[in-house]
Amino acid sequence: MFATAESLVFLRQLVYRRSAIVLEADKDYLIDSRLSPLVRELGLGSMDELVCKLRANLAAPLVTQVIEAMTTNETFFFRDFHPFEALKLRLVPELLKARAAQRSLRIWCAAASTGQEPYSIAMTLRDAFPELASWDVQIFATDLNSVVLARAREGRYRQLEVNRGLPAPMLLKHFERSGPDWQVKPAIREMVKFQELNLLDPWPMVGAQDLVFMRNILIYFDVETKRRILGRVRQTLRPDGFLIMGGAETTSNLDGGYEPVRIGAGVYYQLKTSPFTLPHVA
Repeated sequence: MFATAESLVFLRQLVYRRSAIVLEADKDYLIDSRLSPLVRELGLGSMDELVCKLRANLAAPLVTQVIEAMTTNETFFFRDFHPFEALKLRLVPELLKARAAQRSLRIWCAAASTGQEPYSIAMTLRDAFPELASWDVQIFATDLNSVVLARAREGRYRQLEVNRGLPAPMLLKHFERSGPDWQVKPAIREMVKFQELNLLDPWPMVGAQDLVFMRNILIYFDVETKRRILGRVRQTLRPDGFLIMGGAETTSNLDGGYEPVRIGAGVYYQLKTSPFTLPHVA
C-alpha cells in the first residue's frame, strides 16, 4: 500500500519512540505488510492517510493499534527446549534450596505474547517439582500488546499451535478440548498472571524476581536501549536469581554486572554478586 518516504520515516520513528523497536529503511516492507490490514479496517485509502490521523492525535488509541500491529509475536511451546531443561536440571533445584524457608518463587516472563512461554514454564514446574504445589509460586507474564495478552489469558490454542513444540503427553495432561481448539486447564492458567507492560515504561508492578525470562526481545533494540533494560533487570533480579535470554542474545559488551553460566547446551546469567557457585563460562 502506497506510502511516501516521509510517512515511512514518521512510522519508523513512532515505533521506536513507543516500543524501542528499531526498523531500518530496508524493513519498510514490514510496515506495509503489518499496517495495510489496519488501513483497510479503518476504511482509509492509503498509509499516508493513516499517518495524517496519527499526526493529528498522538495520544489516540490508534497509536496503540499501530504499535501492536508492528510487534513481533512469534512464539511456540517449549521454544528452543534447552531453557526448560535447565529449569529442571539446575535453576529450580538451586532455588528450591535457597527458598526453602520462604517457600515462595517469583518468575517474570517478559514479552509473553500469546502465552506459550509462561504456560511452558508452569507445566515444567508442575510436572518436575510436585513439591511446589504447597509453595507460593507466581509467574508474572507481560507484553505491550493487549490483543495477544487477551488470547494468552484465555489459554486457547488451535491444533496447529499445540503441534508446535508441545509434547503429546503434556497436551493430554494439561489441556482440554474446547470445540476444535485446546484450552489450558485452570490449574495451569491460575499459575500465570498476565499484565500489559511496555519495557520502556516504569516496572513498579514487577517486584523482585528469582527468574527472569527475557528471550528474543533485546535483538530488536538498539545498543543503548539494551543496556538500559539490562541495567533495570539487575535491579529486579534477586542476588541469587537467574536471567534467561535468547540463544542469539548476550550481556557481553552491554552490561558488566552479569556472569554467564553454562548449563547443558545453554548459557544463562547471574549477577556477579551471586552467592551460588555454579561454574562460569570462560
